Amino acid sequence: MVRISYVRGFMPAVLLVSILLFLTSANWWTRLNGAEVPQKRESYHPPANHSLQVQNSDILKRLEKMEAHINKLVDALHKKEDKEVVENKEKKKKEERKFGKVNPDHHLFKNWWDATLTEQEQTEAVDLFTRYGYNTFLSDRLPLDRELNETRPPKCLDRSYPKDLPTLSVVLIYLDEALSILKRAITSIINRTPSHLLREIILVDDHSSKEDLKQPLNAFVNLIHETKPGLIKLIRHSTQLGLSSARISGWKAATADVVAILDAHIEVHKYWAEPLLTRIQEDRTVVVSPVFDKVDCYNLKLENYYPSAHGFDWGLWCSYESFLHDWYAKKDDSLPGKSPSIMGILVTDRKFFGEIGALDPGMSVYGGENVELGVRIWMCGGSIEVIPCSKIAHLERAHKPYMPDLTDVMRRNALRVAEVWMDEYKKNVNIAWNLPLKDHGIDIGDVSERKQLREKLKCKSFKWYLENVYTNLDKFDLIGYGTLQNVDTNECVDQGPVPGHTPIVYGICHGYSPQLCYMLVSGEIYVGDIHFHKTSVNRCLVDTGTGELPWLVECSKSKETDDNKYWDIKDDSVIQNRQTKRCLEVKDSKLVMQECSGQRWKIQHMIKEEL
Repeated sequence: MVRISYVRGFMPAVLLVSILLFLTSANWWTRLNGAEVPQKRESYHPPANHSLQVQNSDILKRLEKMEAHINKLVDALHKKEDKEVVENKEKKKKEERKFGKVNPDHHLFKNWWDATLTEQEQTEAVDLFTRYGYNTFLSDRLPLDRELNETRPPKCLDRSYPKDLPTLSVVLIYLDEALSILKRAITSIINRTPSHLLREIILVDDHSSKEDLKQPLNAFVNLIHETKPGLIKLIRHSTQLGLSSARISGWKAATADVVAILDAHIEVHKYWAEPLLTRIQEDRTVVVSPVFDKVDCYNLKLENYYPSAHGFDWGLWCSYESFLHDWYAKKDDSLPGKSPSIMGILVTDRKFFGEIGALDPGMSVYGGENVELGVRIWMCGGSIEVIPCSKIAHLERAHKPYMPDLTDVMRRNALRVAEVWMDEYKKNVNIAWNLPLKDHGIDIGDVSERKQLREKLKCKSFKWYLENVYTNLDKFDLIGYGTLQNVDTNECVDQGPVPGHTPIVYGICHGYSPQLCYMLVSGEIYVGDIHFHKTSVNRCLVDTGTGELPWLVECSKSKETDDNKYWDIKDDSVIQNRQTKRCLEVKDSKLVMQECSGQRWKIQHMIKEEL
């Protein structure tokens, strides 16, 4: 029996056909059976053993059929070669052509460029980038199952995991995502998750308007179901409910032991699931997160991110920061690290997630829901860990097309979280958003049900959380905050065009971050955008005692002027330096230090007055 495993090129196929034609000849077959070879067919007489003749005849017919198949193979190879020749010629032509940038100042082409793009293709690429916030034009031309570089810590490569791990439901949330991005996420999950662990992939569409997320997506799902029936569940919201509610929909539809709630613009690395499931199998109250590698929104290349904790500031904007010191002391970057919060992508025991209240459905659109969950997990009996041996490639958008400015919803959500969970520290959220401590006028919705949940779970205080979990978040003891306005000239202090150098006064008190000031009980005055962590760099107003101008100096690096960064706010609102006894004043629309003339200042929000 001749077995064809691989034929490459036309000449090997011709040679194979020639051999088979020879093998099918009567001469070869009769020689094989010890008979004389007849010179002419008409003079040939069949051998006495007729049954052997019949058997040989059947074999000859089968070989003739094989010959026909080989002929078809040769024709196919001809066509394949012709197609490859055409494709190679087109590729060569494309490589040889060079086009200039139609829109050279567009940030897409400043960060990614292909000189073979025609004017029409460039226009399409810009349009898609504007529509989605990442390079969809390039994504549509990349393989769905592209290889990802190995970025796990070296010690992870030698790890082995139990086979009897909990089953997994993966939830992908999306709103008007590019179809190729969504397909690539699904493909990576199927190909890089052990099939005996992957129970289902749940797609939650929060009321997308893009047509290719309807029938074209259905066709892709149906194609998957031909080999993996029922693997994909598709949930479509009839109205936009927001990120929290979409995630809740996915969690409710899940049936596996563990649920992974992911963004749709991701690709999972190999062995991403096993470390997460192993840790949850050890402790069902641990909510875990993989490490997110960054996929660049312009060129879609992968950038390795080192394991970090997930933190936030008093405005509830999330950020990466260092683990606690004991993690680094172990000198093993493959070990799980405790995290005070979670970025949004999370993996949790499905039932435990329900027990602690899942997500707050009262959160609007996007923002703050991850911090609310993180605080609640720690305060109500769970914990959060980042697992370095689990990696997910996350595509960071240049902008969010569904809401370019998240300020209003983020502020509203932050106030809602503060009202339920932050006790006496909720005023810090108002301060971070430069809002009055009372009567801020923002509707945060009904929080009675979430407060009842806190009582039911017998959760710890936020003070406990700050002292035992998130010790790096500075409490800040302030007497006033907001714009600092000279009552006599109506001008406001501003950090100036070069932050961290010489402050100025500005005729328009706009109240944006460069003009925000913070008066501490200690006597320091921070100017400009404030950072709320003990290790952060803030800029203190300083009078060096020499020269006419005040300075802005990093508060933690002002040793030579340490005594010069403390101020007294007099009852008549005069601002006087404790060391130099000079006053902060305005002269000819210029911020100066001089002998006190009685100029008065007013801080926008005095805490004592608002309490």
